[in-house]
Amino acid sequence: MTTPWPQNYDPLGNPLLSTAVAAIPVAVLLGAIAVLHIRIHIAAFIGLVSALVIAIGVNKMPVDLAAATTAYGAAFGIFPIGWIILNVLFLYQLTVDRGLFEVLRASLARVAPDARVQLILIAFAFGAFLEGMAGFGTPVAITAAILIQLGFKPLHASGLSLIANTAPVAFGSLGIPITTLEQVTGIDAHLISAMVGRQLPFFSLLIPFWIVWAFAGWKAVVGVWPVALVAASAFAIPQYAVSNFHGPWLVDLVAGATSIIATVLFLRIWKPREIMRMNAGVAEYSSAEAYSQNSSQTGALTKGKIFQAWMPWIILTLFILCWGLPQTKLFLDNLAAPKFEVPHLHGLVQRMPPVAPANTPPEAAVFKFGFLSATGTGIFLAALLAGSLMGCQPVQLFKTYLQTLWRVRHSLLTIAAMLALGNVTKFSGGDATLGLALAQTGSFYPFFGTLLGWLGVALTGSDTASNVLFGSLQKITSQQLGISPVLMCAANSSGGVMGKMVDAQSIVVASTATNWYGHEGEILRYVFWHSLTLAILMGVLVYLQAYIAPFTQMVAG
Repeated sequence: MTTPWPQNYDPLGNPLLSTAVAAIPVAVLLGAIAVLHIRIHIAAFIGLVSALVIAIGVNKMPVDLAAATTAYGAAFGIFPIGWIILNVLFLYQLTVDRGLFEVLRASLARVAPDARVQLILIAFAFGAFLEGMAGFGTPVAITAAILIQLGFKPLHASGLSLIANTAPVAFGSLGIPITTLEQVTGIDAHLISAMVGRQLPFFSLLIPFWIVWAFAGWKAVVGVWPVALVAASAFAIPQYAVSNFHGPWLVDLVAGATSIIATVLFLRIWKPREIMRMNAGVAEYSSAEAYSQNSSQTGALTKGKIFQAWMPWIILTLFILCWGLPQTKLFLDNLAAPKFEVPHLHGLVQRMPPVAPANTPPEAAVFKFGFLSATGTGIFLAALLAGSLMGCQPVQLFKTYLQTLWRVRHSLLTIAAMLALGNVTKFSGGDATLGLALAQTGSFYPFFGTLLGWLGVALTGSDTASNVLFGSLQKITSQQLGISPVLMCAANSSGGVMGKMVDAQSIVVASTATNWYGHEGEILRYVFWHSLTLAILMGVLVYLQAYIAPFTQMVAG
């Protein structure tokens, strides 16, 4: 049996220099996108090449391992992530071709005529509900596409969907990030869930106000603060209750559904004094009288037309919900879910202390082709059913699918390159080098350990992957410093959600869903400071929970 290759977290014999070199791929990628304005699929390739050069030339990773790592990451980028995006946009394009958007817009004008309220209801509440069923960019793709339909500019539809997607991520996909932390650290998922549930609700109360402020300023917030408060409270309270008294599995589904219902019911008894509407991407205010007149005009819509406009999205939600159930996944995986041990990689990379315990087994590299149970497959079947019910013939469906595939070709290549880059950084030990630098912060570790979670998601595009990457490090470091490991493992996930809006994978999903591919640098610049500011605020909260009463009483376990 071949001896696993041991990772070296200080390959240059100087921690500061090793850390600086480990950061080069990230700096190259972000600089190419945001500063040099290089098209993102080319920037992703440049970043991947720089990561390979450092992995092989500096970290001394064997060439065959580096090549296998690249292929493994690229394959995961195409399936399941690219498969999800392709099919979401297939459904979106079908609804465009059938001319249902004006009806959808008019029906939303009845319930939520104000653009700020639409933002809260769709990007925050509905997006959180979708996150509970399926992650990997699904909520961002769907909510950004809907916001575009409602007249939002591509930058706002993309950026605000990304910002709104922070609060639910730690409990996404039926709690997978939390249950993964349990597997990595051995800490009970109920304890981690409870701790995350004592961190994120503070930000769940903030996010609806935050996205309205980011969109249109403080005056806009003042005009809709009652509905923002209702939506935020109806999400944050169930988020705390379910995470603390049940577990991580149903948090987003319950909290998201509660927020949607509470917001819609509240809008029956309350309306803003001035209505903000989007006109060619520009926000315009009108009086309540104008709203009443508009309501009478939209009253001509029949229930049948409204149902037809919403039918594709209802079908999509039902399919995603069904495909997200563990029972469904188990049944479909039993039918067909071949697994492949990646040659020249599986069991051939050894994580080393202090990133992982001394007895940690070598890194697994198994590609699971669970085609039937994949969320993207559920979306594809939902699109076929919705298209058929909309009157599309098989030839039309096939033609639209090919058009969609051509439209997202660069996005799929970009995501493949991004995931390959992340895999090379992970398997070569480069991201652990960056993590260890943050771990050397002594009494300030609760703050910087939270930023470690943010860094992990920014690098990998996944809160789950960040927890796999840094979960053991968080546990080991916190125990050495006398800090609660439950607190810091939870902080890794809670801090990680703030990095979701700046990871390149999510930005590509948003740009593709809004037909704004090629403008990823603008999206990144739009969301970056929101992401960093929220991560810093989360770090401050975790620091208070580690040291300062009465916040210390919040620590679970």
